[in-house]
Amino acid sequence: MIHPYPAVVPKHIAIIMDGNGRWAEQHGYPRVLGHRRGATALRNVVRACVERGVRVLTVFAFSSENWRRPAYEVGALMHLFLQSLRREVRRLDEAGVRICFIGDRHRFDAPLQTRMREAEAITAKNERMTLVIAVNYGGRWDIAEAAKAISRKVASGQMAVDDIDEAVFAAEIQWADVPDPDLLIRTGGEQRISNFMLWQLAYTELYFTPVLWPDFKAAELDRAMDWFSSRERRFGQISAQLQE
Repeated sequence: MIHPYPAVVPKHIAIIMDGNGRWAEQHGYPRVLGHRRGATALRNVVRACVERGVRVLTVFAFSSENWRRPAYEVGALMHLFLQSLRREVRRLDEAGVRICFIGDRHRFDAPLQTRMREAEAITAKNERMTLVIAVNYGGRWDIAEAAKAISRKVASGQMAVDDIDEAVFAAEIQWADVPDPDLLIRTGGEQRISNFMLWQLAYTELYFTPVLWPDFKAAELDRAMDWFSSRERRFGQISAQLQE
């Protein structure tokens, strides 16, 4: 029996893809193979999101803290990232997916930065879904960078301190051109957001699953979306107000 798509489809889903290394260790494989299987899982989840009508999918691919991992693993991740971009951009373009990268790119080597810019340029006009890939990203870094940008505008006389409000601040955050996530999924069993999207998750529904990322398939995505469908999103109101 084919599982029907969930009744309520989130416009924006964010995913913390956790568990690649543990999956590899459980199966007796090198951790690098876990990351390769994770790349396959991402390809399948992107396809599933497109099919279900999700408008924005944001994935936490590489955090600013991930540089602390062993050098060989970081190097393997960078190589896999470059390989995946070469292989997947055409496929995503044909599917109508726009690719965007957020985070501090300066620490990546020149070939990878070039490939990222090319991927964004090739897919820039696509409108079916936006795939936002967070690389060398941290929520605190994002907020600090927004504060710096606003401070420069105040110092140059472009705005006054009293002009600063949530809307002004939100305009400087990395996700300024997409809506905040409706649903955050974290795989791998941990129940924390790990410095991801600290500003944007204020009213996001948080879904934690013990499934390791390489084992996360379309059926798991549907379970998360079914759970989301059952949530009453009040945004500070009471239930009765939502019925008016």
